[in-house]
Amino acid sequence: MTPLTFHKYQGTGNDFVMLDDRAQQFDEHNNRLVRHLCDRRLGIGADGLILLRNHTEYDFEMVYFNADGFVGSMCGNGGRCTVAFAKHLGVIQDKTRFLAADGPHEAHVDAAGLVHLRMQDVHGQQEVEGQGIFLDTGSPHLIRFMPTSSLVDLNVFAEGRAIRYSEQFRDKGTNVNFVETPVAADQPWQVRTYERGVEDETMSCGTGVTAVALAASRRGASSPVHLRTRGGDLHVTFDAKPDGSFTNVYLSGPALRVFGGTIAV
Repeated sequence: MTPLTFHKYQGTGNDFVMLDDRAQQFDEHNNRLVRHLCDRRLGIGADGLILLRNHTEYDFEMVYFNADGFVGSMCGNGGRCTVAFAKHLGVIQDKTRFLAADGPHEAHVDAAGLVHLRMQDVHGQQEVEGQGIFLDTGSPHLIRFMPTSSLVDLNVFAEGRAIRYSEQFRDKGTNVNFVETPVAADQPWQVRTYERGVEDETMSCGTGVTAVALAASRRGASSPVHLRTRGGDLHVTFDAKPDGSFTNVYLSGPALRVFGGTIAV
């Protein structure tokens, strides 16, 4: 049995096991171990696991694993938590440029401790007949706009799973976001998300709310967009271009250390 030092972080309820792997001692091919550490009954419990590693051209590299044990695509809340973790370790101060699965990212931590993460530019949105709007914000997302007051009783697990494994997304799957449009301009967009790789509803999804904000721009939303997940509030800012693309996309919100310790593996 070997003791493994870990830290637990959460960003609006989206939680992660964080490992300082600058010495690159963690076996990234050990999918079973990742699943165990993310198991909420037998391990630490998390939506995913993140390695913080050294990189010759960036402040650090973020390697993200879904709770199923396999390397995932970009995770927005995970990226924000990794920035907060890097600051905790003294790897960075308040600004950073780091590498993730979808390429380089910039981020900064403001005086209130909120982490502002620059996402990749997004080019185009696709209408999926009978399903909703599809776009990629570092991870694939299907957006389905729902009637007012319908999210409270929605079975996100069942509805999201059905879409995630539907014929349209059979090859690679997709994350699924159910969205309730605010009845007043000063109210937030309500979002609930079924996450691919976790294979369940999560409290929040950073790339998901980013996708929702950009899709909502087609329904009159303007930057910044205020979004509310089950785990808390996030904001997305962007520049909308005439050709339908989006640049200067930022995801902003809290990223907090919950606890740390060691676990025998």
